[in-house]
Amino acid sequence: MQRPKQNARRGLGTRGELLAAEHLRRRGYRLLATNWRTAAGEIDIIAQDGDTLVFVEVRTRRGTGFGSPEESVTAAKQAKLIALAEAYRQEHPQAPEAWRIDVVAVELTPQGRLERVDVLQNAVEA
Repeated sequence: MQRPKQNARRGLGTRGELLAAEHLRRRGYRLLATNWRTAAGEIDIIAQDGDTLVFVEVRTRRGTGFGSPEESVTAAKQAKLIALAEAYRQEHPQAPEAWRIDVVAVELTPQGRLERVDVLQNAVEA
């Protein structure tokens, strides 16, 4: 059984992913998959931006008490994202050759209203 704090965190993350997906669609990205999973982990969003395959990590924060969303992507998380992107590319050889990893930062006010959505292209260097 999950604790209320875990449920709240998961709900916040899901809301952030939905807001990020809509923002990416408006910017012209074509969404290919959400919550793509392997035994090693998960990629929040996989999309295509022109001829480039884009792996998207969504980070959502309510308030700034724990820093900005984009600051929470650690070196370990970056390495994991690169490994997951490579696994996806192996499973999908027809996917575009060019690829990158973006981070979408979603920030909500303490009351839960949307404050900003920023796309940081090539946020993780492979």
